[in-house]
Amino acid sequence: MQLLKLNDTIRFMSARKLTMAISALLILASIASMAIRGLNFGLDFTGGTAVEVGFSQPADLAKIRSVLAENGFADASVQLFGSSQDVLVRLAPRGSEVKAETIGNQLIAALKQADSSVEMRRIEFVGPSVGEDLKEQGGLAMLTALICILMYVAFRFEYRFAIGAVAALFHDVIITMGLFSLLDLEFDLTILAAILAVIGYSLNDTIVVSDRIRENFRKVRIDDTIEIINISLTQTLNRTLVTSITTILVLIALFVWGGQTIHGFATALLFGVFIGTYSSVYVASSVAVAMGVSKEDLIPVEVEKEGADLDAMP
Repeated sequence: MQLLKLNDTIRFMSARKLTMAISALLILASIASMAIRGLNFGLDFTGGTAVEVGFSQPADLAKIRSVLAENGFADASVQLFGSSQDVLVRLAPRGSEVKAETIGNQLIAALKQADSSVEMRRIEFVGPSVGEDLKEQGGLAMLTALICILMYVAFRFEYRFAIGAVAALFHDVIITMGLFSLLDLEFDLTILAAILAVIGYSLNDTIVVSDRIRENFRKVRIDDTIEIINISLTQTLNRTLVTSITTILVLIALFVWGGQTIHGFATALLFGVFIGTYSSVYVASSVAVAMGVSKEDLIPVEVEKEGADLDAMP
C-alpha cells in the first residue's frame, strides 16, 4: 500500500487544544444564553393562536401592531409570512373558554377597521397542555437518539470513539440551540426536526472519519496516534467538503427563497452543517485522543485456531 507522504498530510490535530478551548467557550456561552434568555418557544410548545391574514397591498407591520394594540391585542406577535402581503399574527393563550375562531374573528374585525381588504387565510390553535407534552416528547426524542448513537458507535468501533461521537453531537445541538436563544429566533417543531437532522448529518461525517481512522490504525505502519488521525482526516477531507458544500448550497436556496414557513428550519440546518462539519473533524477525534485511544485498541485480536499447536509439532 502506498502511504501518504508527511508533507501531504494536514496537521489537524496540532490545533486540537485551541479548537477544544473554542468549543468549550461556545458551549458555555450557549448554556448561559439559554439559562438567562431562554428559548423563544413557538406556539407548538407554549400554546396559543396563530392567525394568517392577507392584504391586497404590502402590509405595514408597524400600523398593524398599533391597530391590534388599540383593540386589546397588545401582546400579539406580527411578522411577514412568505410575502409582503401575507402576515402571521400569533397570540398567547386567552383562556380555555375563548375559542380560536372567536379570537380570529375579533382580530380580523380590528384589522378591517384600518384596511377593508384584509382576509383571513387560516387559524391554528394549540392548547398549553399539548405544547408542554410536545416539549417533553421532543427532548426525549433527542436524548433517545443520542443514547442509541452511543450504543451503535461503541459496538461498531470502540467506546472511546463512541464517547467522542456523542460529545460532538451534544456540541452541535447545544451550540445550535444557543444560536436560537442568542438571536431570539422562534423555536418550534420544525426547528426540533432540523436539530434531529443535524444530529444525523454530523453523525454520518463522524462515522466516515472514524471508519477511516480504524482502517489506518490497522494498515498504516506508524505507531503515532496523532499522525494516523491526521492522515485519516486528510484522506476524508475531499468527501467532507463536497458533501458540506453541496448541502450548504441547497440550504442557502431554501433560506433565501423558501419563504417564512421554512426560514427557521433552513437557518438551523445551515448553521448545523457548519458546526457539524467542524465537530466531525475536531471534536470527535480530539475527545478520542484525549481519552487515550491507541493503535492496539482497534487492531483485531488474533484467535488461535484449535489444533494449531498439534499441527506445528514435528
